[in-house]
Amino acid sequence: MKSMFGTFSKAKNKALPINKMNIKKLILQGEGQSLDFKKRITSCEKIAKTMVSFANNKGGRLLVGISDDGTVSGLKSEEEDRYMLTKAANLFCKPPLDLFFEEVYLDDKLVLVVEIKESTTKPHYALGEDKKWWVYFRVKDKSILASKIVVDVLKRGNSEHGVFLEYSSKEKALLEYLDKNERITSREFSELLNLSRRTTHKILVNLVLSGVIKLHTTDKEEYYTAS
Repeated sequence: MKSMFGTFSKAKNKALPINKMNIKKLILQGEGQSLDFKKRITSCEKIAKTMVSFANNKGGRLLVGISDDGTVSGLKSEEEDRYMLTKAANLFCKPPLDLFFEEVYLDDKLVLVVEIKESTTKPHYALGEDKKWWVYFRVKDKSILASKIVVDVLKRGNSEHGVFLEYSSKEKALLEYLDKNERITSREFSELLNLSRRTTHKILVNLVLSGVIKLHTTDKEEYYTAS
């Protein structure tokens, strides 16, 4: 199925089979949209944020025992980290996540590979330190807080019901604008037609879900382009 979202980054950190050589290749590529390094798992809240961002996107892998700069630090034992990850997946992620573990030895050092697959029950929420549930989405090498529009697209993207799209003057005005301009933000669209936030939200979500426009998210902004 064609993505409802725009391109976030190049196809980096592809899901190579888990073996010593392929893991070394991933480490050399560095962290990205589907790969994150963790020296140790020290916080359920922090790792839940990363895990749900993978599940809400195209899936990803955690390499535990690898420093941020790609240095293989290794683990003395994977039991404590596996316990923290499992606890985070079940108690700090909603709905809970399934994790797939595998151990790999690099330079005689133990690395725990954790795979999180793309979810079919999006969106997933992570329990923050403020005891509130938040949706995160993976953009390049960062897990960013999802906007209300992204959350709604994720929710309705899994729905079995189709999208009823009615082209009113508002939709036509947006498409005419994008025919002449490369992109538009939610705020620009709202100001263009003097629309309420609720109406703007509804129109953009419907157009994204129907494949008429694409939603692009970066760590700094969110904008739309014609498909």
